[in-house]
Amino acid sequence: QVQLVESGGGLVQAGGSLRLSCAASGRTFSSWTTGWFRQAPGKGREFVSGISRSGGNTLYAHSVKGRFTISRDNAKNTVYLQMSSLKPEDTAVFYCAASWVTYPGTDRAQYNYWGQGTQVTVSS
Repeated sequence: QVQLVESGGGLVQAGGSLRLSCAASGRTFSSWTTGWFRQAPGKGREFVSGISRSGGNTLYAHSVKGRFTISRDNAKNTVYLQMSSLKPEDTAVFYCAASWVTYPGTDRAQYNYWGQGTQVTVSS
């Protein structure tokens, strides 16, 4: 089992940057593929990015590719999401999730554990 805590959200102007962090408990964090999802008001939870256990494989939603970068530091039990060139449509609650699968995927159902989320608001 793993507990996930997100941080780093906030209010930023369009074009700005934020870095989200997902801190995990447990000594086996390197065994988990990790993903970021987001949920805007009135919309479903959508995949943003994912990273494999070692960090060697990454996956991005088309809407964020080239603007967001996912990374992980297994020694610190932390996954990061660096977000740049933010747009008002990026406004959402961002969630970190962990999965036993080998490679990151876009399907929510493959992720076993979720954090509580952190709010990101991008003003125009």
